[in-house]
Amino acid sequence: MRIITFNANGIRAAARKGFYPWLQQQQADMVCIQELKAQVDQLKDPLFQPQDYYCFYHQAEKKGYSGVGFYAKRQPDNVNIGLGEGWEDIDAEGRYLRADFGKLTVISLYAHSGTSSEERQAKKMDFLARFLPYLEQLRSDNERYYIICGDFNIAHKPIDLKNWRANQKHSGFLPEERAWLDQLFEHSGYLDSFRLVNQEPEQYTWWSNRGKAWDNNTGWRIDYQVISDNLKEKVVAADIYKSQRFSDHAPLILDYKLDLFSC
Repeated sequence: MRIITFNANGIRAAARKGFYPWLQQQQADMVCIQELKAQVDQLKDPLFQPQDYYCFYHQAEKKGYSGVGFYAKRQPDNVNIGLGEGWEDIDAEGRYLRADFGKLTVISLYAHSGTSSEERQAKKMDFLARFLPYLEQLRSDNERYYIICGDFNIAHKPIDLKNWRANQKHSGFLPEERAWLDQLFEHSGYLDSFRLVNQEPEQYTWWSNRGKAWDNNTGWRIDYQVISDNLKEKVVAADIYKSQRFSDHAPLILDYKLDLFSC
């Protein structure tokens, strides 16, 4: 089973840069997309309903902002568009989409960025504080597999960004953000699937548009496929696709020893 997660930074912009022809060649079973920056009624072109996939979108109320999507080769047994009651502030920004396939759950998530203001950083930390118990509650079901795909807007360890010393006081690499991932990966029953099979440095998924960050590979690894630890032995391979540039993020591709049609 192949799953791709990709922050498009505008799905229509990524389409103009060739994302969909590339996607059709990947034989992915599932594709999670973040930062649509589009309303559903702006995605009626067949291009945004890829052939052979069931397609779902969760738009933000604010036009041209946030939003997540999901493509699957198999029709889900159940789809949750948004987190629901108690999460109205998060759902208004179109940040969460869940699909269930047998005993497998895949989530497309776009976590907050705190780089624009102290207010947004506070909102990011509030979301993380609320979201961790939610994930732990999900994980209490030991019979289910969970894969949370998306942009968490946090680099975990110094190996996960180029200039880590200079960014220790910057959103995305703050001690409290990294501690949240420590908790998630060490105590809450989840794993960073990429690092299970790739321990190499300079493996990044996002590059600033400023300067020559892309050319110099001055990047951050902030996109993840977070898996429940009962999938630890199912991770086969991980890749970050950088041969073409569809966004300021790169697609993250994971292969698993699972069959989507028999989960």
